Amino acid sequence: MIGTGYVGLVSGTCFAESGNNVTCVDIDQGKIDRLNKGVIPIYEPGLTELVLRNHKAGRLRFTTDTAKAVNKAKVVYLAVGTPQGDDGSANLSALWSVVAAIAPHIGDDTIVVTKSTVPVGTNKGIYDRLYEINKKYYRVASNPEFLKEGAAIHDFMYPDRVVVGVREEETKQILNELYSPFLRTDKPFLSMSPESAELTKYVANALLATKISFINEMANLCEKLGGDINDVRRGIGHDQRIGFSFLFPGVGYGGSCFPKDVRALASMAKDNDLLPTILTAVDEVNDRQKHVLTQKIDQHFGGSLSGLRFAVWGLAFKPKTDDIREAPALVLIEQLLQRGASICVFDPEATDNVREELGDAVDYAEHSIEALKDVDALAINTEWDVFRHPDFEEIKATMKSPVIFDGRNLYNPAQMAELGITYYSIGRPPVNEPNLVEA
Repeated sequence: MIGTGYVGLVSGTCFAESGNNVTCVDIDQGKIDRLNKGVIPIYEPGLTELVLRNHKAGRLRFTTDTAKAVNKAKVVYLAVGTPQGDDGSANLSALWSVVAAIAPHIGDDTIVVTKSTVPVGTNKGIYDRLYEINKKYYRVASNPEFLKEGAAIHDFMYPDRVVVGVREEETKQILNELYSPFLRTDKPFLSMSPESAELTKYVANALLATKISFINEMANLCEKLGGDINDVRRGIGHDQRIGFSFLFPGVGYGGSCFPKDVRALASMAKDNDLLPTILTAVDEVNDRQKHVLTQKIDQHFGGSLSGLRFAVWGLAFKPKTDDIREAPALVLIEQLLQRGASICVFDPEATDNVREELGDAVDYAEHSIEALKDVDALAINTEWDVFRHPDFEEIKATMKSPVIFDGRNLYNPAQMAELGITYYSIGRPPVNEPNLVEA
């Protein structure tokens, strides 16, 4: 498994858990040293226990020695990052470096499998580059991942489906055997062309992102027209053609996949003289949605935030992860700081990552209630379970004034009204909204 990032580490560990001998390779010696000591670089529920168990059993190894790892491998997975380039397309420089590094060491029967999210045609590019280097043809397959951060172990062990892009029947059979322990509940093993497999990952993420942007835009419309987006969501979700998944309004999506994959798919469309109207709109709506809480805060405080203090609960882009890439919370924090406010933040897992990025620009709390001391308002960005049922009386006693801007609709507006808390959420009428506070 080349690459010990999120996808590589989870995939390699789960393959080891099913009885395979797996070597995970990375160029970062420090990361490899920490992994060999049992220090896991990411937060993912259940991952630490699996890594420690399989490393102790000798089925999971970590090294920087690419040649040694690849030399006797039957399958070599490529799981390196493909970040967004300046033009929105995927940057494949790390992938091509890895292909050049493994080429002198792979055996004639080795299967090279791309796990990274890559543009259509990359499989063919790897196939051609290996031939250019070794003057031999190798079996190259595509195997996109569909792991949700926070539930990645479960997603790998109990997949909805496994998608592979292959050219040869033998390659298909070997990969089918590799995945067979995870498909015992008759979930499908879907074999297709490498081009279709490469597209499948992008199209899946783009459609899910579209649902999020759609419901967020409808939530904003509900506020303007006096509706309640939760009622509307129930009204449409029971239609079996629509369903409830990814129809929860909020402050926008973030993370390492949806933003860059929507933009990369749009870039592919443009490169082929197609106008990606829907994809562009999805991205634009999401960018605007990350400003919604700031707009509500500005309106409540009359446009002047200088000297005010805010608490921010939730820094990761979603619960059960420490990933802050493209997190809506960072947009809010930046905008509040620009307006002269001071901020105290709390997150169960992502605080260290934010501290690396923001340093002493904000204050950091060890507990959620600690962050509320003498603040003028609380803003919630991530729907961690720990935020769902707080002690509201303690919240009121700790805050300077009981004002909550809830970017994830965690609380019941009727309860907030009864408690005397001024409460703003997404796509629902405000509660106990005062007259505009004078600047």
